[in-house]
Amino acid sequence: MNSVAMPLDQVILGDCVEVLAQLPERSVDLIFADPPYNLQLRQELWRPNLTRVDAVNEDWDRFASFAEYDAFTRAWLGACRRVLKDTGAIWVIGTYHNIYRVGAILQDLGFWILNDVVWVKKNPMPNFRGVRFTNAHETLIWAQKIRGNRYTFHHQLMKAMNGNLQMRSDWRLPICSGKERIRINGKKAHTTQKPEALLERVILASSNPGDLILDPFFGTGTTGAVAKRLGRHWIGIERDPRYVEIAIRRLESIPSALMQEAPVNPASKPARVSMAELVRSGLLRVGQELYLDHDRQMVAQVQPDGSLQFHNMNGSIHQISRQLKRAPVNGWVQWYYYDEIQRELQPIDRLRQQYRQMLQSETQAEAGGLE
Repeated sequence: MNSVAMPLDQVILGDCVEVLAQLPERSVDLIFADPPYNLQLRQELWRPNLTRVDAVNEDWDRFASFAEYDAFTRAWLGACRRVLKDTGAIWVIGTYHNIYRVGAILQDLGFWILNDVVWVKKNPMPNFRGVRFTNAHETLIWAQKIRGNRYTFHHQLMKAMNGNLQMRSDWRLPICSGKERIRINGKKAHTTQKPEALLERVILASSNPGDLILDPFFGTGTTGAVAKRLGRHWIGIERDPRYVEIAIRRLESIPSALMQEAPVNPASKPARVSMAELVRSGLLRVGQELYLDHDRQMVAQVQPDGSLQFHNMNGSIHQISRQLKRAPVNGWVQWYYYDEIQRELQPIDRLRQQYRQMLQSETQAEAGGLE
């Protein structure tokens, strides 16, 4: 592969260290890395009912020693550091098998750790042999390239997504399953596919619309899928052609969000908020179900441009409401979403108010010179 210009929104087949060496320096805003965990499995795992556990046993997760794994980690993290902007940051996910070694190498290379976040799995795989505690979490390290530099963090947005409470470093999210889990002939396409909800939180917290996000271990393309929906550019690097093919098919099926700059500062009067802004901010997700009235009888899906799709009808929240109710109505108070924290339906006008509060808080922070 010869030296290339920035391959925006593309999956690149190849070894990440070799590919990263050919990308421009200081060109990437954010990196999310889900590297091999070096699980050190020495035998197959079986359930009590004598069915085999679909565990990670591919060659890409096998290393002869800790020294070999450390050399591998140092090489790819060093290559990532070169392409990161000086204001950039990196997220690395792992388990107890590797995350402490990764953290030490991050610090050795000059990264500054901002947080470690614990992904607490709502539905973890049990320890079938009963010889250890159930491994019910994974750890993410969030680090900036250069200590003291300004970095992106949307505190108010995270707070708005968390019922107006400051978001903590323990994230309770389910593992990837159901329709989201990609399967080939009934089998998992990738043993460590991450849930989109996890990437949504990472990307919304630490990047802006139009930013470039890179994933050096792209797998089946979750990072690219979420980045595309949220209006970010992305680059995926993957050395297994099987995963590249799966990721490309997956990404081709996802509509692109509109690219735009960060929201402008609101005026003194309440800012006009569109459904498209709620989608771009992550307060609403593409494909999320909204319910007309509180009885859940009529369900529509949110589209990338903020419109609603109800069967063969497409239009704004007001247009669809008028057609279904046969009367002039205010869609902001007619449509409801399910609040997973409160575990009840809430009018989407609540999200509009949260978005306004977020804009106001960011404006006040900028005026006061706060980070």
